Amino acid sequence: MKQDGPRFGTLAVHAGQEPDPLAGAVMVPIYQTSTYVQPALGQPQGYEYARLQNPTREALEENIAALEGGRFGLAFSSGLAAIEAVIKRLSTGDHLICEENVYGGTQRMLNHVLARWGLQSSFVDSRDLDRLRDALRPNTRLMLLETPTNPMMRICDIEGAAQIAHDAGVILIVDNTFATPYNQRPLELGADVVVHSTTKYLNGHSDIIGGMVVTNDQRVFDDLSFIRKSTGAVPGPMDCWLCLRGTKTLHLRMRQHNESGLKVARFLEQHPNVERVYYPGLASHPQHELACHQMRGFTGMISVDTGSFERARALAEATQVFALAESLGGVESLISHPAMMTHASVPAERRLAMGITDGLVRLSVGVEDVEDLIEDLDQALRSV
Repeated sequence: MKQDGPRFGTLAVHAGQEPDPLAGAVMVPIYQTSTYVQPALGQPQGYEYARLQNPTREALEENIAALEGGRFGLAFSSGLAAIEAVIKRLSTGDHLICEENVYGGTQRMLNHVLARWGLQSSFVDSRDLDRLRDALRPNTRLMLLETPTNPMMRICDIEGAAQIAHDAGVILIVDNTFATPYNQRPLELGADVVVHSTTKYLNGHSDIIGGMVVTNDQRVFDDLSFIRKSTGAVPGPMDCWLCLRGTKTLHLRMRQHNESGLKVARFLEQHPNVERVYYPGLASHPQHELACHQMRGFTGMISVDTGSFERARALAEATQVFALAESLGGVESLISHPAMMTHASVPAERRLAMGITDGLVRLSVGVEDVEDLIEDLDQALRSV
């Protein structure tokens, strides 16, 4: 079948990037400037001030928008800043529905910062579409999903959620950080807005903090452009350039993350010192069929329940290739303890209700030789 337009790998390398008109440089320059000269009063040459426009940032925005199959991209200083900007379209008294197993920082922002402005939030298990439907109120304006979720790897039916949201006149936002556009394209499944922490897989090298919003909706894009201009959560040009360098190899890295993630998950599922493995690519995952329907790969994110805090700590501290650290999605493998790290701000009773036990560890499988990763986990588990 003939492809309409460039394929993913070609877009990753070229979208949003033209040779520099000054010198013909193949790589987009780093426009390290805060302002731009105007030849006459009231006659800017397309650029006025770097909080409003920056050519390096625009190249990144076009690149990631193309990868997501969207018309518009807006870069932010972090993934949380991207989510916050979308929520800032709401007004006091408005209500939003949020998947309960989102990143702990998202919950913290909603419960302890934005709630002070009179925004109402309901946290639901979005695996059950009836719960999403039942959570709707007359003042509901947004539905925020994360699929796969962090760290329990829950899968939400994006098409089904989009139907519920749109029937109620609600905007659907999907955090696609874990999946990446290589594995999942929420806009094609009905989502209105996609958000990313570009810190993670899109950049892929653990050396920046950044966020991105992609949409096909002109009104949403205009609103978010105004919000970003007015509140200032923009990334610097160096971070944009580094992320743009990262997206050039996204398709190559994700193939390895997908392949190694599945191999590691299968190994862990058979290990006697592991109680349960959470990975959508395993047939044992309760939503495996849905994951296969809306994803083309399952990434390198795996959560493992070891059974107790003592066992989890021993595992996290005994690995030699996996580094004990926050974050995910880099070329290097990381191991973390969600209850004490990414989700420490979530109340203990809520963590336990979602399955985030003190024995849970989260793995971000990198692109090292997978045999070394498996051997590392095996020796660490045997020491537990």
